[in-house]
Amino acid sequence: MSQEIDILSRITTDFAALRDAEKKVAELIFADIEFVTEASISDIAQRAGVSDASVTRFARAIGCTNVRDLKTRLTRALAAGRRFIQEATPEDSSSVVYDIATQTLALNRDLLAQADVSGAVEQLDTARQILVFGAGGGSSILSQELQFRLVRLGYAICAYPQALLPRMVASTLEPDDVVVVLSVTGYTPEMVESAQIAKQYGAKVIAITAMNSPLAETSDIVLPITSRETDFIYHPSASRYAMLAVIDVLALELAMRHRERSRTKLRRLKLSLDDHRGGDNRQPLGD
Repeated sequence: MSQEIDILSRITTDFAALRDAEKKVAELIFADIEFVTEASISDIAQRAGVSDASVTRFARAIGCTNVRDLKTRLTRALAAGRRFIQEATPEDSSSVVYDIATQTLALNRDLLAQADVSGAVEQLDTARQILVFGAGGGSSILSQELQFRLVRLGYAICAYPQALLPRMVASTLEPDDVVVVLSVTGYTPEMVESAQIAKQYGAKVIAITAMNSPLAETSDIVLPITSRETDFIYHPSASRYAMLAVIDVLALELAMRHRERSRTKLRRLKLSLDDHRGGDNRQPLGD
């Protein structure tokens, strides 16, 4: 499936090759994109200080069929959010990373307290095997994080951080298998469809995702997360903190459910690492 190039990037790339009158139209777009998406050709020309013909030539110069096509593409760019077009209030301190993490964890702590964590732990603990699905930057990495947390506790678990593999694996599952699906939005088609396939074959589905999303509606148990994304787009999505906290809660609850077994396995892991790397007894377990 082909996808149109971001029109604002195209304008930026082609700017140097534009005629002087066309550059004025480009400058108007970056100064007031909303005006250009709503205004007529004549109004755009008058505001930019050029002729109507120059507006039309500009549209064609940057790969648009006509001015209507240009306005349609600008509207799509605007739909992605004003924060991706215009500069927000500058955040010039690295302390914002810690502030956002703290706010996100506090917001999600109460949300998770209302979820069926004990039900999720029961399903994971009694599963024949646990499979973790994730797609995208954050969920892919955190699917592996859940695998790392539970494999050291003796659980048969494997992460599938790709788009197609979850669908393939889901079709092989049995009723005593459990799938954990990670998706911040709950709208990623590959994750929703993989969860649906897993349920068709009787597997239980636990979702770490947004409430009332398609993925949440498909799942047996939802461990909800939410994130208040700010206009400061340079900070990576804070949803990672919320998802990681849920993973840590599950790992903690499972470890405490079988304290003696967990203690034995963690001790064996620690001894193996100490033989390899040395150091004092307070070093983390392979992290």
